[in-house]
Amino acid sequence: MPDLPVEKGRTSEDYEYQIVTIPRRESLASVRSNLAEQAEYGRWELARTRVYIGGEKKVWLRRRIIRVRSTLDAVDLF
Repeated sequence: MPDLPVEKGRTSEDYEYQIVTIPRRESLASVRSNLAEQAEYGRWELARTRVYIGGEKKVWLRRRIIRVRSTLDAVDLF
């Protein structure tokens, strides 16, 4: 998703995204609690929100992908 904002020095490939569609009849309190729960336990952060004609909302959440390099190749065990 190249058009979403990213931190300086990062690319959009450093993040994974989740798009949440919110129906227009959903209460603000339930939306707020759902997004707060995802942010707290899933380590998601808000990247973008859109409100469409008719009241439907879309929320883009993102979180950084943590890439771990293997250290087993560099270690000689014997």
